[in-house]
Amino acid sequence: MSPTAPRRSAGLLLFRHIDGGLEVLLGHMGGPYYSKKDAGAWTVPKGEYGPEEPAWDAARREFREELGLPPPDGEAVALGEVRQTGGKIVTAWAVEADLDPETIEPGTFTMEWPPRSGRRQEFPELDRVRWFGLDRARALIVTAQAAFLDRLAEHSDPR
Repeated sequence: MSPTAPRRSAGLLLFRHIDGGLEVLLGHMGGPYYSKKDAGAWTVPKGEYGPEEPAWDAARREFREELGLPPPDGEAVALGEVRQTGGKIVTAWAVEADLDPETIEPGTFTMEWPPRSGRRQEFPELDRVRWFGLDRARALIVTAQAAFLDRLAEHSDPR
């Protein structure tokens, strides 16, 4: 990827129908920078990919890496792309599935912490995963990703 090309991520937004509407599965970003944040710290389970990998394949791979579970089968609803504040382009698909957040075994990443300490520590990619109704999800999700919730609501048929 050239230095001027935007970074790209792809992910799967799980949803389920409940009495009163839809719920979506969001992950709280792990690591020390997000540990005390709530609003704006929840995300679609996603991850970066390069130009040689199709976005759909990356979304499924990242689901497995981030949650430690195979991605669910089912019809995928394309939710398109959004550009986040930092310039990263995120592509997402919604898939209807029911998943118990207690079964998740999050992937990890390593970073220097505290900064400039020379110490490397391991942190979970997502430190919490929960189901939220669309209104609550909109209040918590990374701002640009709220468009995915709106697009999902437009595509779902009420039950």
